Amino acid sequence: MAVAVATEPEALRRRALEALTRARARTSLLTECVDERDLTAQHSPLMSPLVWDLAHISNQEEQWLVRAVAGAPAIRPDIDSIYDAFEHPRSARPTLPLLAPAEARSYALDVRGRVLDVLERTPLEGRPLLDAAFAFGMVAQHEQQHDETMLITHQLRQGAPALTAPEPPSDGAGAVGLPAEVRVPGGPFTMGTSTEPWALDNERPAHVRVVPEFFIDTVPVTNGAYLRFIEGGGYGDERWWAPEGWAQIKAHSIGAPLFWRREGGQWLRRRFGVVEPVPLDEPVLHVSWYEADAYARWAGRRLPTEEEWEKAARHDPATGRSLRYPWGDEDPAPGHANLGQRHLRPAPAGSYPAGRSPLGVRQLIGDVWEWTSSDFLPYPGFAAFPYREYSEVFFGPGHKVLRGGSFAVDAVACRGTFRNWDLPVRRQIFSGFRTARDADGGTTDAPGGR
Repeated sequence: MAVAVATEPEALRRRALEALTRARARTSLLTECVDERDLTAQHSPLMSPLVWDLAHISNQEEQWLVRAVAGAPAIRPDIDSIYDAFEHPRSARPTLPLLAPAEARSYALDVRGRVLDVLERTPLEGRPLLDAAFAFGMVAQHEQQHDETMLITHQLRQGAPALTAPEPPSDGAGAVGLPAEVRVPGGPFTMGTSTEPWALDNERPAHVRVVPEFFIDTVPVTNGAYLRFIEGGGYGDERWWAPEGWAQIKAHSIGAPLFWRREGGQWLRRRFGVVEPVPLDEPVLHVSWYEADAYARWAGRRLPTEEEWEKAARHDPATGRSLRYPWGDEDPAPGHANLGQRHLRPAPAGSYPAGRSPLGVRQLIGDVWEWTSSDFLPYPGFAAFPYREYSEVFFGPGHKVLRGGSFAVDAVACRGTFRNWDLPVRRQIFSGFRTARDADGGTTDAPGGR
């Protein structure tokens, strides 16, 4: 029997189908592990009820794939306004006439059934939304981003644990024996992309940046290192804080990362309903940009700029190329990075040696989102696509850029060029950081040291 060779459109359809299916399986897990009361409750004013996310995911899928791609009539135009993220802030969403859980699931099934028909019969070329199955990839990324948001809601909810996952693999020595920092040579490199088929508008276009030589931490800052900042009085010393950050610390009596508490002389944290000792070798998690910036100042260092982070992650000095990922151009495998909610925590610092960059920097993808010093701004030649509200309306000094993804990010929504952004006060997100310094040795006069 002759073996059929997949044509490019067939391969694109398979890729899109796999991404959509994987996202929906995760959405189902996150919404079926709790009862109706938990689905409809607002566990924090910072987050939507889980049932809002469930229906919003499907409403976006309907609008882009059923209506925009297929040109089919709207299934539920009456709910478009309810699930418009710009029209209703998260704190107000419980007051809306939301679809009940059973109705939201039925709507999701209806939309997905139609989308699979659209994927099967639609030519994946001829207009930007269709080229390389972009619209399907965009929708899969959108669902995975909301899955991460729903996982944040699970972390915020009180009560018994609803989720379980195996522990991250241990690489034995971890960060022991690794250099504290890596030198990144100065010079030009290509930032962003013009070729990644499912890259979003803020990642485009590729352009050359010249970055002076600098040094960057080999691994993210750990809980143990951050604990020295706490015990060294970092939260009580105004010198290390941006004025807005200091005001936040004082106004909310913040003295440690979110979900940490000191009890009986020991630091504990709450993680998805489980209270446990703070693991000293894991990357620190749930810190704001202000906390990351203050630690860096205290340590006599600084946060890397966004272009420094990307050069450390993508630049191959042997070839001069910018790679798709730190380890190369191949898609992420389990041995490369802690992604996709396979585990419910960061791996110890120094893990995933197969995922290191050509320069030897580790864990640049997965584990924790990493704050950078940069504001979220467009690249030269930026063009909003397919709508302004994805990126353009957030540009400016109000949002800081995070890079690299976390253990809660799926591979479809994480790559060397992917840009995340958030307000510098945010702590509920799965955020950590690493520090950098200028090659000339210039640092602040700080007691933290290395």
